[in-house]
Amino acid sequence: MAVPIRTAAAALCAGLVATLLTTVPARAGQREHTWTVSGPGRTATHAPHARISLDDTTGTVSLSVTRDRRTVIEPSPVGIVTEQADLSKDLSFLHRKDRLVDERYRTKSGKRLERRALMNETRLSFATPTGARLDLVVRASADGVAYRYVLPAGLGDVLAETSAFRLPQDATAWLSTYRVDNEGQFAQYTAATAPTGDYSPQALFATDGGYTLLAESDLTGTYSGARLAHDQGTGTYRIKLADDRVRTTGPLATPWRAMVTGDLATVTRSTFTDDLAPASKVPDPGWIRPGTVLWTWLAGGRTAGQSLTAQKAYVDYAAERGWPYEAVDAGWYFKSDEWDTTDPNWQTNSWMPDLVDHARAKGVGIIVWIHQRDLDTPEERAQWLPTLERWGVKGVKIDFMNSEAQSMLQWYDAILAETAAHHLMVDFHGSTIPKGMQRTWPQVMTLEGVAGEEKRTNTAAHLTTLPFTRNIIGSMDFTPGAFQRVGLRPNSDAAETGLAVVYESGLQMYAGTPQSYDERPLARDFYDQLPAAWDDTRLLAGHPGQEAVLARRDGDRWFLGGVYAGTARTAEVPLTIGAGRWLVETIRDGTGGLVQDRQVLRGGETLDIDVTDNGGFAGIACRWTPGISTCHR
Repeated sequence: MAVPIRTAAAALCAGLVATLLTTVPARAGQREHTWTVSGPGRTATHAPHARISLDDTTGTVSLSVTRDRRTVIEPSPVGIVTEQADLSKDLSFLHRKDRLVDERYRTKSGKRLERRALMNETRLSFATPTGARLDLVVRASADGVAYRYVLPAGLGDVLAETSAFRLPQDATAWLSTYRVDNEGQFAQYTAATAPTGDYSPQALFATDGGYTLLAESDLTGTYSGARLAHDQGTGTYRIKLADDRVRTTGPLATPWRAMVTGDLATVTRSTFTDDLAPASKVPDPGWIRPGTVLWTWLAGGRTAGQSLTAQKAYVDYAAERGWPYEAVDAGWYFKSDEWDTTDPNWQTNSWMPDLVDHARAKGVGIIVWIHQRDLDTPEERAQWLPTLERWGVKGVKIDFMNSEAQSMLQWYDAILAETAAHHLMVDFHGSTIPKGMQRTWPQVMTLEGVAGEEKRTNTAAHLTTLPFTRNIIGSMDFTPGAFQRVGLRPNSDAAETGLAVVYESGLQMYAGTPQSYDERPLARDFYDQLPAAWDDTRLLAGHPGQEAVLARRDGDRWFLGGVYAGTARTAEVPLTIGAGRWLVETIRDGTGGLVQDRQVLRGGETLDIDVTDNGGFAGIACRWTPGISTCHR
């Protein structure tokens, strides 16, 4: 529940102090033209600082970010152009307003369930010579800086932003070429040497000020999705909108342009893009239950999707393992005798209610795949969504949006409200990425927007970059566990097992076959233990493109996952999960398959694990006391 701003004396004092410390006095005869906003709290000296400057000659505004007095983002242009006004130049300063944002909220999935959004906010108001108004709203927290534009009604459609991010040219960059489905691979460059082109807005840079991930938040159908446009030889990444014209009908608040920044552990653990988003619009989220899923597409494809017998067998296997969901992918309603949806009894032609009843008796929920084109109109949604709810389906996997244009974002607005009304959890594929969506609409358990397990060209370097790029933004449906795809994936079996921890997803969809799990009982039994919602997340070791070792806590147990790119080695992992003695069970690659090791370590000691080429590991750590021989329950 949100804590009202300025209701406590401490909050009021903090806001006043922030105002006094961040306002630069005007010199005699000159208007104030520089402002600084930094994160609140005891860590403010180490938090990022945003510096906003108004050039008195050109009337242009720029924003830069520093951390520990080191450059994170160089002075970068800020501005927006509409039909009626160019709000990127000839601006004069009007006034400033400050407040402290302090909100506590609880999520249904993600890196941790209990959250606190604590940010200083500064609103700077500007005007053009003709009186057109622009408010620049800047927020700073302990792990990020963000800004958005707020425009009054009457300025017409948005034609472009002049927003950009200027990085030091030698900053290391991990970038993914932009695709409408957000399924590009991440590759390493420097900020200046990256080829000319468009890139995903989720871009990671390393500078002497630490790591910075560029991102968006609170993207809805009132606006247009963004990508980063870059010209080789520069460190500048410009905001390029998906639409040439963004339709507006009244006042407008654009999405947040966010910079998640800090050391790598801080950036990896950050929930900044969720913190910026509006509060939940689902009043009673008790029906939303994250969990692990047996997903059958890579196990049997469309043929399995057309077979009630095959699907019942998958449900039985999920029930045997204690996995709470089974997902039926494409094929279940695209049959040779395709339904006549003009017939009011068309739903009775499906075997899906039979499967749902069978699964319910086994304690398993059903999630169904459906193409976006079959939910494209209000009439189609009025046919499908109430029917799926009546059958008892628990969630929908909606595929092939493949756009972040304003019209598609308006469709997202509609489907989000309607799936919530019909108590259907959601997994989006061929989609945008979360961008705060999971806070506002907690029934969204996961989204694809990633070059995931289905891809045949993924590299081990890509797999070790995702925890520091795409998965920072929100739940990621990579679909790990496809052990049967030997030769089609770049990693080892132990690394594949560990991906289910390394990658966070509110619906963690296992992509293997029952036979492949039974042939690897250590991996199968590890999956039996895994939750899909976490109390905490920590980065134990990592470097994008080389290694990623994460620990995620469920109650009093920590689950460990590690993935590596490159040659075999003995990995040294700091066990920074708390003081005391821990029983650590790990699964690694052996000469004849997966093997398990057990050892007792003190918190802070080093966990040594032998890792194969492009390998990894999985593990569980629990408090050790005499007589405890396993962490499994």
